[in-house]
Amino acid sequence: MTILMLKTLMSFAISVTLINLAMAASYTVGGPNGGWDTTTSLQTWASSQSFSVGDSLIFQYAPNHDVLEVSKADYDSCQASTAIQSYNGGTTTIPLSSPGNRYFICGTMGHCSQGMKVGIDTLASSAAPPASSPSAEPPASLVKPLVPTPAPESTSASSPTQAPETNPTMLPTSPSDLPLDGPASSSIIPSTESTRTSSTGSSTEPASSSAHKGSFLVNILMGFSFIMVMLKA
Repeated sequence: MTILMLKTLMSFAISVTLINLAMAASYTVGGPNGGWDTTTSLQTWASSQSFSVGDSLIFQYAPNHDVLEVSKADYDSCQASTAIQSYNGGTTTIPLSSPGNRYFICGTMGHCSQGMKVGIDTLASSAAPPASSPSAEPPASLVKPLVPTPAPESTSASSPTQAPETNPTMLPTSPSDLPLDGPASSSIIPSTESTRTSSTGSSTEPASSSAHKGSFLVNILMGFSFIMVMLKA
């Protein structure tokens, strides 16, 4: 099992290396319309490019020029006395093996101050990791069983028990409202049977209002006649 894993890792590393080599690019500094000289806007050219790990820089120059790799401080001040690395010979290839910024100038006196300098920003390689096999299934321990959700119980709203209606209490008629005398005095007293509450809870109408008014007038006339008879006597 261990040997198989080692072989797999080695195969993967070789594949990544081959992919990086296939994707690597070589850039002629200042090209294609210029070169490593004082007439080319080298920094403008560098800003228009995208450098990645695995790419290479190709410097092509005349015998009166050279290539010096310097620090950021020496690049800014065009200081050539403390170069990190120096190259000459007319053609120099420099591999960009790690991400970061690198700085190059020409060591000939006055050429750096005339613009013969360039800063290179190298980006990390963007090789994508291998995609996982679509047939791979998650471990059984990570699979969450499906639990059926119980249906909500249907609740029937029970109608609240209605409280029994109380029958309206009939107040007794005030004695002052009754006539003092007369044979028909009992006719103006409402019948208790007519005011009893019906079985449905609504009280029945007593007698008609016209009958009450007729009885009331008859009682007044009889009372008035009785008084007149007593005065004449």
